[in-house]
Amino acid sequence: MTRFPRPDALAGAVVASVAALALLVTLAWWRPSNTLAVVLALLCVLLVMVAGVLVTEARQPRGEAGGRTDDSPAEWTTPGIASLGGVDADTLAALDSRSALRAVQERRRHVGGVSDR
Repeated sequence: MTRFPRPDALAGAVVASVAALALLVTLAWWRPSNTLAVVLALLCVLLVMVAGVLVTEARQPRGEAGGRTDDSPAEWTTPGIASLGGVDADTLAALDSRSALRAVQERRRHVGGVSDR
């Protein structure tokens, strides 16, 4: 028995998008006013969600996500947030302006030195 080849994520996303568009056109043209309209609208939303997930999978291949073998969390490489090490969410909420955030970053850079402030 031979296995069918699995279609790639981009093909699935295109199929789900076309099906969602067909449902949307059907809803706009036919205009049912009962529970069938609700079911069709929910199916349209479901197909759009599936298409979004498949597009995300196409943008990030499985090999990239499955390359890690340990249970440690993935490292985030966001340059602005990485330099804040140790600042919690409540402090960031209190420091709404960028100038206050820069001041905290400057204080953390010069921890051992003498400050003129």
